[in-house]
Amino acid sequence: MKSSRRTFLITSIGVASTFALSRQAFADAPKVAESDPTAQALGYKADASKVDKAKFAKFVPGQECSNCSFFQGKPTDAYGPCPMFAGKQVASKGWCSAYNKKA
Repeated sequence: MKSSRRTFLITSIGVASTFALSRQAFADAPKVAESDPTAQALGYKADASKVDKAKFAKFVPGQECSNCSFFQGKPTDAYGPCPMFAGKQVASKGWCSAYNKKA
């Protein structure tokens, strides 16, 4: 019984430290530039108030990365990971045409 408990504790510590390291890796990930080809294709703006409403008619004021279902940061984070921009962070106040309101 002791060995299985010890194995569990060692495994738990390893998983927790891996999670902490991956969270730090996300925090250190580069931020998406509006000049990035994917950003341009999706109409990404780091500041949603600067979205070209004529070009992106589906944009509605109030839509921001922080309230998009794809945003993987906390709502209070200034930047967070987004699967649309693999390995990069988007501004929580940003917007792109892949926007999908969180449920």
